[in-house]
Amino acid sequence: MNKQLILVKRPITIPEKDTWELRSTAIPKIADGEALIKTHYLSLDPAMRGWMLDRKSYLPPVGIGEVMRAGTIGEVIESKHQSFEVGDILSGWGGAQQYFTTDGDRQYKVDTSLVPMTKYLGALGMPGMTAYFGILEVGKIKKGDVVLVSGAAGAVGSVVGQIAKVKGCTVIGIAGGTAKCQYVVETLGFDGCIDYKSEDLYTAIKSHCPDGINVYFDNVGGDILDAALANIKLNARVVLCGAISQYNHTEVQGPKNYLSLLINRGTMQGVIVLDYADRYMEAAMQMGMWMMDGKITTEEDVYDGIENFHETFMRLFNGKKRGKLLLKILED
Repeated sequence: MNKQLILVKRPITIPEKDTWELRSTAIPKIADGEALIKTHYLSLDPAMRGWMLDRKSYLPPVGIGEVMRAGTIGEVIESKHQSFEVGDILSGWGGAQQYFTTDGDRQYKVDTSLVPMTKYLGALGMPGMTAYFGILEVGKIKKGDVVLVSGAAGAVGSVVGQIAKVKGCTVIGIAGGTAKCQYVVETLGFDGCIDYKSEDLYTAIKSHCPDGINVYFDNVGGDILDAALANIKLNARVVLCGAISQYNHTEVQGPKNYLSLLINRGTMQGVIVLDYADRYMEAAMQMGMWMMDGKITTEEDVYDGIENFHETFMRLFNGKKRGKLLLKILED
């Protein structure tokens, strides 16, 4: 049987377990031009919270009664597709289910002989691509810039900061708790890290960035965004990647210090990784080289079982994870 996680209602605030229903259906049959994929790992991302809302966005909402949208990596176990053979490993959008069929759309063959599957949902997947294009194309970093990164211990923020270090920037992270801040500095190589749970943000940012911020990469929104805006330099760039502090609120807190952009002639621009899909190979090759050279370190936080989807998903919002959050669906 094929276990699937079905969206059955749209959450208003924090998603409860009954937002989804775990159903068992027959493993699907393939038609000509299709392949059957056995999912090994499911990617859990903050963006999934937005996909459950019935509103205009960069992707249509997940429909009630549909399999929850999610990034996946898995193995071809049956194929009538000319490009895929049994044993191939595909990364793409398979949804929260153990098996699915594909005609090849939004599925990419990957090589797991050099790196494990999990990296293709992390540094070599959507988070890594978001970090790469967000900080280089939107943030336009250059050597000597002071870069501030929120969500610095997360899947995107951790890579953003390391890319900025490769490019010769001074990088300060913001994370929650002593352990995460130590990880950001001691393992990831940031120049400093602010614990937003115990430090005054305005004072701490001013202390770490006394001459101001050239680039702020925002993953959380809310009060942290306000504090960063208060400390930007002339011609600063603010990259809006996410606002995880706001996703479960009925009323979103907008930036209070936005006039700092006017005074400092700054820019604030959003980044959606799908806009760079035709350049993923370029980014993956560069990221792979940095990883092999030891310049980029990544971590995956892996939990087991589609039955544990809700508990694992909530780790995105309660801070009980580090690096890329994954759910192991079936054995490798």
